[in-house]
Amino acid sequence: MEPALLSSPPKSASLYALVIQLGAASQQIIPAISWGLHTQVMDWLSLGDTQIADAIHRSQDTPFSLSELMGYRRQRGTQPGDDFTFRISLLDGDLIAPLLNGIEQWGNKPLCLGECPFVIRSIYTLPGTHALADLSDYAILANMDKISDDITLKFLSPTSFKQKREIQLFPLPELVFGSLLRRWNIFAPEELKFPFVEWKGLVCAYELKTYSLKLESSSEIGAKGWVRYRFEEAEQAKIATTLANFAHFAGVGRKTAMGMGQTCLIRNS
Repeated sequence: MEPALLSSPPKSASLYALVIQLGAASQQIIPAISWGLHTQVMDWLSLGDTQIADAIHRSQDTPFSLSELMGYRRQRGTQPGDDFTFRISLLDGDLIAPLLNGIEQWGNKPLCLGECPFVIRSIYTLPGTHALADLSDYAILANMDKISDDITLKFLSPTSFKQKREIQLFPLPELVFGSLLRRWNIFAPEELKFPFVEWKGLVCAYELKTYSLKLESSSEIGAKGWVRYRFEEAEQAKIATTLANFAHFAGVGRKTAMGMGQTCLIRNS
């Protein structure tokens, strides 16, 4: 299995969303394995470039986000050959080469997520090859022509926020866009960073439920569903539009490298 390499050299300002397709290699009950996916991605990065992986380990700001493992889970366990996918979004374009290099070095060895072995079937790196694969860069997002003062975000996996010393489950505008602004300013090029914003957005409508995500030794509660936000000030609407598109790659809130906070922008008709 050979990963498809991108046709152009990676740039640090690029944003990538790769999709890894896995096949179950045995009949097993699949446990909660968000931590296992994180560990596997770090193993690939370590194979590709040990220094980069070590720097990520030491950093408090992980330059990627992960989805949960997606696929049909049978009550009596997987059947060999069952399909699963997960998505890796890179906020630093310089990670694409070591990640693909690490996957290539991994070769045909099985991935063990919990007690379940999987094999890599396909790697989708370019838009159009898979519905969840995508490619952009910070400059494109920062200079979008279509600005909206009405923004709807869909939270695809449990989402929560650190608010002072407590955990907040409701995606208030200042928490959502404050989280995105912070991550943008960490990874975007210097000339594209935004000043501090005192958010004045309103929640216009929402449909949310709380769900649990099992991590390595604990469960995290978060909200899933959609929220429609409105920004009356033109400059806040412009920044919020950029950040809403960035959420597709960055995720929102806590533990985005563990599968939480996966988010997408719903285009309003």
